[in-house]
Amino acid sequence: MRNSRNKLRNAPRVSKYEGLEEPAGFENPISADLESNIDFLKQVFHNCSDVVFRTFSIEGKPGMLMIYLDGMVDARAFEQTVLQPLLYEGLPQGIEKLSSLKDACDLQYFSALQTKTADRYSALICDILKAQIAILVDREPLALLIDMKKSEKRAVEEPSLESTLRGPREGFNESLQVNLALVRKRIPSHRLKLEPMEIGKLTRTGVILAYMDGIVDAAVLTEVKNRLAKIEASVILESEYIEEFIEDSPYSPFPQIQNTERPDVIASSLLDGKVALLVDGAPCALIMPMTFWVGLQAADDYYERFVYVNAMRLIRFTFSLVSLLAPALYVTLTTFHQGMIPLVLMSSISAARETSPFPTAIETILMELVFEGLQEAGIRLPNRIGPLVSIVGALVIGQAAVQAGIISAPIVIVVSATGIASYAIPRYSFGIAFRLLRFVMLVLASTLGLFGMAVGIMGILIHLVSLKSFGVPYFSPVAPRIWKQMLDMIIRSPRWLRIRGSGS
Repeated sequence: MRNSRNKLRNAPRVSKYEGLEEPAGFENPISADLESNIDFLKQVFHNCSDVVFRTFSIEGKPGMLMIYLDGMVDARAFEQTVLQPLLYEGLPQGIEKLSSLKDACDLQYFSALQTKTADRYSALICDILKAQIAILVDREPLALLIDMKKSEKRAVEEPSLESTLRGPREGFNESLQVNLALVRKRIPSHRLKLEPMEIGKLTRTGVILAYMDGIVDAAVLTEVKNRLAKIEASVILESEYIEEFIEDSPYSPFPQIQNTERPDVIASSLLDGKVALLVDGAPCALIMPMTFWVGLQAADDYYERFVYVNAMRLIRFTFSLVSLLAPALYVTLTTFHQGMIPLVLMSSISAARETSPFPTAIETILMELVFEGLQEAGIRLPNRIGPLVSIVGALVIGQAAVQAGIISAPIVIVVSATGIASYAIPRYSFGIAFRLLRFVMLVLASTLGLFGMAVGIMGILIHLVSLKSFGVPYFSPVAPRIWKQMLDMIIRSPRWLRIRGSGS
């Protein structure tokens, strides 16, 4: 089954990007004739207004061509390190005294950090589009490429998805270089390996595979590399694009790859032997493998005292069960098993439901749908409008609907408590699984009562124990049982106890 799913995901598909052909001569060597190079490159960059062509005449003829992307290179550094030595400092630094561009590169003629040469149009065009400055000289079948990339980037800010009370306030942004620096700052060790690669035939997105040499699980690392090598997508714009290609079970509601925008979480995971993937342009990095219990852990778990952390973990686990089962349990008890509810409580519920025109199950499902809609609207709307929608929705649903007799008050209480419980799950993508499965449990409870709930719970448990993330059982260390890992995954033992246990 697993092999068939992988074949389906990696099978070649016809998309709108298929059939895009490069212009004739794209793979040809660069010509020694500068006029021919200018004609070909202007044909390739036709209607690309951000590509700047700048020619310099030597003895009345075009002798040199510079090409770069406007706004993506450091113009001031370019002028000081490239233009000034070439044009104004005179002999012997003049370009005439150099035998070739390759000599200029070998002799470190330009005070730039990275220079190289290209002898084919394909490599030249690819590097120009990656914000490198290209220099072509007449009678030279080579192009000199100088890395002077400069792009606008967001400042390092506090993560919005994973805030902490005591931990560091630094979060990733969309710059890959900044994100790598934040990780390297926390692990200044030569064992931290950062392997670059490009994924996406059209976007050529830069990706960094990070792991700790000697600590990483070799089997997981090999599996991650194999799956990345099989990606044949044309467009990769965010880390989630890659996540869909490499996760084990794409149809499962539970995420099998952890995502985070915190560099300290990445550093901690790497030191635990995991593999991380940082993608250029994405503020969220990926961590592999992931287990069920990681979804219930928060960054603050490692910045607070272990007694408090264990109490909070117990509350989170309890609330996650409430967010999954509370509406289904309410429907089951009030519809099929009224005898299990105390008489006084059942009388109050019945009195509250006298004016309601809908059955309990329909009423609960409708309220859950409205609640999810309000939640989604609050997330997508601008910051100043989002709270307004929440207030209006709460007033309309919580007060007006009850007073009109359309919705009973106990349903509002159950749905509100369920919503609050779902917010206790620290990872947003992990909480979505509970929100989706809540509707499945509601349908089962509405049709089969407690038997339906038992079937649903058994189905979820069977799915969890059969799920794997890069070969690691998703429900470990509970199933299979690994006592050593329970000291961190299930309960957070004090650090001195773990150090003694490991003998280090």
